[in-house]
This record gives sequence, C-alpha cells and structure tokens, in this order.
Amino acid sequence: MYLEHSNITVTDLEEAMRFFKVAFPDFEIRGRGRAETPGNERDWLHFGNQTTYVALEVANDGKSDHMTYRNPGLNHIGFVVEDVELVARRLLDAGFEENMRDFSHPYRKRTYFYDSDGNEYEFVEYLTDNPHERNQY
Repeated sequence: MYLEHSNITVTDLEEAMRFFKVAFPDFEIRGRGRAETPGNERDWLHFGNQTTYVALEVANDGKSDHMTYRNPGLNHIGFVVEDVELVARRLLDAGFEENMRDFSHPYRKRTYFYDSDGNEYEFVEYLTDNPHERNQY
C-alpha cells in the first residue's frame, strides 16, 4: 500500500507547481484540465512522477480561514525524501517559509515548510531501514 496522491486546493496553480518543483525536481505535469461542475468550475492539474502526484485545484473563493492544528481538517502532508537538508536548502533559496526543523532524532531528520497558500508540508529523511527505529517517538 502507498498513497498515490493528495488533492489540494490552491489559489494559483503556477505558484503551487513552483513549490513542488523546487521540492521535487522530477515532478512534471501528468494531466491538466478544467472541471465543468455547474457552479463550481475550476482549473486543475496533476503534478508528480510515475508513482505519486499532487492533484491541484484552484479555489473559487480565495484563501481559507482553516487554522492548522486548531480546526478539523488537514494539518500537513509528509513526504519521505533522500536528503532533507538539500530539499530544505532549495525551498529556502526559492523563498519559501520554513516552519520547523528537527534533526535531533537518532533515526530521522525532518523539516516543515509552507507553500504560498499557507499549506504545510513535512519532509522527512530516515537514517535507518529498521521500521522499529523509524517509528520511535
């Protein structure tokens, strides 16, 4: 089992793609179109690689008033990466805001970043293949 995709509502498709392209240089547009649901027409695209992707849709009503870790709903999406410091450096260089960094765990390093809509993403690098060690809290 693996997570194939997440569907995320954003205010600007190009800016959302920029965030993911910086984090994951191998991501490309897999598909793009316009949903023609009456009263809820919106542009969308799937951005990723052959295994995983993010489905991005344009919000019709602007920014959300959802407060992560306070209101019900999504708080962040986590991605496993090979080199968390490299991903963090690319995102910082591109002007994205880092929320938190924790490299103190003996078996993983992680950092959290916001995209330009305030959506939070975790990037984690595991330093072991042992599931017991990876999952120590």
